[in-house]
Amino acid sequence: MSSLTNDNCFSANATDVKIDNEMLTIYLEDGRIISVPIAYFPRLLHATPEQRNKWRLIGRGQGICWEDIDEDLSVEGLLRVH
Repeated sequence: MSSLTNDNCFSANATDVKIDNEMLTIYLEDGRIISVPIAYFPRLLHATPEQRNKWRLIGRGQGICWEDIDEDLSVEGLLRVH
């Protein structure tokens, strides 16, 4: 029988990101989906749609980077907060 520690709940890598004028949605490799209002992230909120959609996964999906607006988010951080 296997058991999960609390840290395992916060461990996952992103595979895809969708972002619109209201929500940031991150798809994880284990099937979970994180949706967060972009209002939590002022740089994303004030970015143009083109800037928001110019993201890349970093660290094999451990984080998301928006170089044009100098914003980086970690999947672990988002899981711990939400």
